Amino acid sequence: MANQQILAEKSYKTVYRDGDTVVKEFTASHPKSNVFNEAYIHSVAEEAGVPVPAMLGVEPKDGGWAIRMEYVDGKTIEELIRENPEQKEALLDRFVEIQIEVEGRRTPKLRNTRYKMEEVINGMSEIDASTRYELLQRIHGMRRHTKLCHGDFVPSNVVIREDNSYCILDWAHATSGNAGADAAITYMKLTLEDPETAEVYLRKYSHKADMPIQYIQKWMPVVAAAQLSKHIESERELLEQWISVAEYM
Repeated sequence: MANQQILAEKSYKTVYRDGDTVVKEFTASHPKSNVFNEAYIHSVAEEAGVPVPAMLGVEPKDGGWAIRMEYVDGKTIEELIRENPEQKEALLDRFVEIQIEVEGRRTPKLRNTRYKMEEVINGMSEIDASTRYELLQRIHGMRRHTKLCHGDFVPSNVVIREDNSYCILDWAHATSGNAGADAAITYMKLTLEDPETAEVYLRKYSHKADMPIQYIQKWMPVVAAAQLSKHIESERELLEQWISVAEYM
């Protein structure tokens, strides 16, 4: 990767530009099934007509696997807000409108959000049995939908091209399910980074989607529990507060 531009790095993957393509290279220890599942989800979103980078293939790489896709020229909404703070309100409006547009797609081919959340919570021994029960009951009481939920819809994953069209990145966590859960995930992730922006987002999403804030809040303990399972110590205190189901009854 000496001559390639590194775009992002995590403990288990490196994302870099290689000419007109982007390669997401995973470590050898990262499960092969996870790599192919991410490529599958990305392809489903592409087939659903969502603007995403064209999927070019999955290939072996240094003992592990890599996903190759087209490079998308433009700037993320996160970058645009940082460079043009006076346009933050308008950019957040666009961000919310794009999310609602994506959630308008129906994708029964993907795993259902409810089942994914249930599996994660059932496997969390660090949460007591009574709280797990309440979280699962909350999930069971939610409406059953098959909307396309990105699962990590944050400003750094939405690219705006020069012609003002958009492209959405990173589909590893997408599911088919309830848009309220997707909005709750976005609100949670924004809160962990910038609580003020998160509150602006929540109001805008509620207004534009015609969805009560209280309905999104009902998902908060569930999505917080799922995020807690990633064991990011800096997030623990806030997430444990949200998991307190009584707060959102």
